[in-house]
Amino acid sequence: MPHVVIVGGGAGGLELATKLGRKLGRKNKANITLIDQHRVHIWKPLLHEVATGSLDTEIDGIVYRAHAARHHYHFQLGSVSGIDRESKQLHLDALLDDKGDVVVDSRIVEYDTLIMAIGSVSNDFGTPGVSEFCSMLDSKQQAQRFQQTLLNLLLKKSQSASDDAELSALRLAIVGAGATGVELSAELYHVIEVVSMYDVEGNVLPKLHIDLIEAGPRILPALPERIAESAATELEKLGVRIHTNTRITSASRTGFTDADDTLIPADIMVWAAGVRAANWVAEIGLEVNRINQIVCLPSLKTKTDPSIYAIGDCCSITNQDGKPIPPRAQAAHQMASTVAANVLREFAGKPLRDFKYVDYGSLVNLSRFSTVGSLMGNLMRGSLFIEGRIARLMYLSLYRMHQLAVHGYIKGPFIILLSSLSKIIRPKIKLH
Repeated sequence: MPHVVIVGGGAGGLELATKLGRKLGRKNKANITLIDQHRVHIWKPLLHEVATGSLDTEIDGIVYRAHAARHHYHFQLGSVSGIDRESKQLHLDALLDDKGDVVVDSRIVEYDTLIMAIGSVSNDFGTPGVSEFCSMLDSKQQAQRFQQTLLNLLLKKSQSASDDAELSALRLAIVGAGATGVELSAELYHVIEVVSMYDVEGNVLPKLHIDLIEAGPRILPALPERIAESAATELEKLGVRIHTNTRITSASRTGFTDADDTLIPADIMVWAAGVRAANWVAEIGLEVNRINQIVCLPSLKTKTDPSIYAIGDCCSITNQDGKPIPPRAQAAHQMASTVAANVLREFAGKPLRDFKYVDYGSLVNLSRFSTVGSLMGNLMRGSLFIEGRIARLMYLSLYRMHQLAVHGYIKGPFIILLSSLSKIIRPKIKLH
């Protein structure tokens, strides 16, 4: 049987593996294999909630191996170190435990059709000190480390609080005022409110100061200006200090330094500015752009190799209007559907479909304080601006759609119901 290999179990990769497992794996028409370096899937737009403890990965995560058994595909844990395109082989690094001992030796996985769905990572643009002193939120592990750092600092600050509230305040600085930076800022204020409900060694929690730093002229540069203005108003009401037209030149243990040589002090620093594909992608002989995204044809096959597709954040393709497709979850979802259809059509000897991106709008969730966004996008002559409870419900529906896509319309509703019920009996945030 032909072997279809998907590298990366993010929003697009997991949905694609699920679709092909149901269509081909269950009927023994092809072997489907998903490869990821992590054991558990978390929907990336919710990583800021993992970072604050609002989302518990032990409850809301999807275990790849168990999911694969239910949906007729195979899962391999591992990281790709290289691709031999001539012999159609993937090289996987050896798996090591926490002590550095080898658990599984390096492996070779052969493929007939390869789909790259490796997503993206934060782009520090070579800024000195960022990799050493800043937290990034590209994976579940990074988000969990941030949450532990946050809990430890809250405990430390609460025990060493002085009469001077400003002196004992907890200071966070976030570089990058895209959706991640904006949503994280609001979620942190919500966490402080929730943690105050639980006794933290009998002490008063510190005051929270957040500096949100953006190199461009406004926050949420990729979204419509009205959404950005509404979000900025809500953040400023919470107390977030927004710095626009501010370029960071370095990071140190004490904070960020901007181009004017001004120090923005911080106890915790987060870098959420810019994205790029992994560096090794540029080394496998495929055509890539300046941020290592793989350049693709309209069918989402790579320009260089007809046996390889790319979807999601690692894919570079332009829309019908000539603009690049933004690295967003809805784009990955639509790409997964197109590639699933094209793999089936290719097996049946039918012509491939071109990918057409439909912008269904943009939503930004400011925790319990507000949700703002626009619906319909380019389906209408203009967009419909929404905020408040309706926007919040629409935001939640995006995640529910992802859950239905990967669990199915029979099991999916039960999983959603159980997740909702569990929030009634467990703490409002993860405290460990």
